[in-house]
Amino acid sequence: MADVRTYRGRLIARERLRREWSQAGLAQGVCSVSYLSKIEAGKADASEEIVRALLAKLGLQVDDALEHEAAARAEAAYEALFSGDPEGLRDLMGDADAKAYRATAAGPDLLMLEALALHEPLEEDLAPEDCRSGRQRALLAVLQDDQLAAIGHLPCAYTYLEAGIHDYVKGSYAAAVEHLQAAYDLAARDGSARIMLYAKLYLGNCRCNQLDTAGMEKHYRVAGRLARALGDTGALDSIAYNTASGQIETGDYEAAYRHFSQLENPGKLALHKLAICCEKTGRTGEALAALDRAATLAEDGLNAPLADRLCDLVRYRLEHADYLKHAAYGDLLLSCYETCVAELPMGYAAFHLPWVIEWYRANRQYRKAYELLANFPFRYPLNEF
Repeated sequence: MADVRTYRGRLIARERLRREWSQAGLAQGVCSVSYLSKIEAGKADASEEIVRALLAKLGLQVDDALEHEAAARAEAAYEALFSGDPEGLRDLMGDADAKAYRATAAGPDLLMLEALALHEPLEEDLAPEDCRSGRQRALLAVLQDDQLAAIGHLPCAYTYLEAGIHDYVKGSYAAAVEHLQAAYDLAARDGSARIMLYAKLYLGNCRCNQLDTAGMEKHYRVAGRLARALGDTGALDSIAYNTASGQIETGDYEAAYRHFSQLENPGKLALHKLAICCEKTGRTGEALAALDRAATLAEDGLNAPLADRLCDLVRYRLEHADYLKHAAYGDLLLSCYETCVAELPMGYAAFHLPWVIEWYRANRQYRKAYELLANFPFRYPLNEF
């Protein structure tokens, strides 16, 4: 297991090389070159005075007060992370430059916690050798998109939740359900209500994307209770939105219409869903009005050009009764579908899958339709259009 000596030695080596300094230049006036070489390799039990002198020459300050401040901030940030409080984590890390703490013992923790809080890449070139504890190794694994390794290093509600969300995005719903249920159970044991909420929310999402209405409603009921108790209106809005989206996929267009038509300030994608409901229920004028309104909005939750193209698909169908005979429609549809597969959670592709199958069948491309369904990440109960 690594210790502070290993991390600081590697940090000194990285900073020296970043500045293109020689070992002789850095060691001058502090220690011998051979001793510096051992420090950088983590093989010397160097005194704190020498290490701090080397760090100071590299512009990396560390003292007892900074060590204490870094440790306290790291513990508070871990509590926010492991209790499922992203806002609290952002508040703790957003107003602090983690780089200022790089040379402290909690330096790796704060660098990783900052990256997680701000949803940004890890700036420091950290490696497993820099990690002294299971939770450090778990965070590094999460940032490296290796959620299973994170569970191995630290099997807790947070790591299971991260693994479940990762599986959900890929469309690996069996694995997602297993990990999310474990996250819920561990969070319930620990009293982490927010992680319980997120686990149930994503469990409902998994069932929703598989058109398992009963399973979706079961998980969303629990998620709804937790969201109301926590005052999380965003989660409640998400439950309502996903429920209505699932109703579109199962053909209950009137129920979905009731939700989307009553939204006070719908976003671009909500108006896209409203237009589909109107398209399917013969409200053509209302559908076109929804699309016109969507064109005036920015999209903050999705790639804006893609959101506009998805709206263009609905408009094309509304304006061309024989859209299935138009190559331009097929090109736009397949382009949108491929973007969904490449860039978004698999649920987006699943939502648009029926239109792709409709296009292939109408144009006698039966093999493509068969292969698409056969190779889809999960079994999709396709409804007739």
